[in-house]
Amino acid sequence: MSAHNKIRLADIADKMGVSTVTVSKALADKDGVSEELRERIKQMAVDLGYRFKSAGKLRKAGSTGNIGVLIPSRFFGKNSSFYWVLYNDVALSLLQHDYYCIMEILSPEDEAAQRMPRMIQERKVDGLVVLGQLNESYLEYFAEQYSNFVLLDFYNGRHNFDSVTTDNFYCMYMMTLYLIKMGHKKIGFVGTFKSTTSIQDRYMGFLKAMMEHDLDVSKTDVLDDRDEEGHLIPLVLPKKLPSAFVCNNDEAAAALIRELRKEGHSVPEDISVVGFDNYLRMPIPELGITTVEVDTVGMARTAVDLILKKLSKKPYNKGRNSIGGKLIFKDTVKKIGDGK
Repeated sequence: MSAHNKIRLADIADKMGVSTVTVSKALADKDGVSEELRERIKQMAVDLGYRFKSAGKLRKAGSTGNIGVLIPSRFFGKNSSFYWVLYNDVALSLLQHDYYCIMEILSPEDEAAQRMPRMIQERKVDGLVVLGQLNESYLEYFAEQYSNFVLLDFYNGRHNFDSVTTDNFYCMYMMTLYLIKMGHKKIGFVGTFKSTTSIQDRYMGFLKAMMEHDLDVSKTDVLDDRDEEGHLIPLVLPKKLPSAFVCNNDEAAAALIRELRKEGHSVPEDISVVGFDNYLRMPIPELGITTVEVDTVGMARTAVDLILKKLSKKPYNKGRNSIGGKLIFKDTVKKIGDGK
């Protein structure tokens, strides 16, 4: 007996406290179920080992049964393991719908020359998830040639392309408020502002929290962590350090902690440090970084849901889609002064 047959709609309904009719509608993407409940039911089905009915019968004639994932090479180096996690979550989510995932790395040369991805040229995929961030001119050229795509982990401010991101602004705003509550008034930021929309939104969330509390941000306390091409660069610490830093991701936070230690500073005893993503390729021994946990599974599932609905001409949430994160408190923040 198959896994699909072992798990009945009634089993899912019992777990969710809803009717089998509601479960049936949710799994078949029919009307009459809210998007929030639909996603919860689908996740419960996955957790229970329910095997979705083959999408092959539902696809148009000539469908490849493949969805592509396009990633610029600068986001897929040895220090970019976070994107491996996102890619893996996309691939697993596609499998639940009986689609296979094909990855293509976009080289700087192809991006500069505005060459379309080979999997599009050779018609090997039905649609595309773009992961990382394409440069502005390439994205505009790409969108003129191809429409069945969703952006993942970035968006475009000039065009309302379909996209899925973390709620970067609010999460970093809340993280900065936490540092302020812990007594920190002089806080720096690590991240190259123009590099990605994620860093931009995280920086703006940081600034909003600082401004609301009439706290100044010194230019010398804003540290770049990558060059114009997106490659990581060594951090240059200011001569006079703030009491805390918020970092655009955990890799930047780890790099900062190592640099601070080189100069004889301890974390969090001397300087508090927070990150973002709750993902670190090489964790720092005996020191967990206080961070924001990104819901990569939720992001991937939403991106897959969008692209499959676009392909089947079903209604979907067009434009920007934001997935919430969660503050994770670990070992790298110290309460100072009158912190509460």
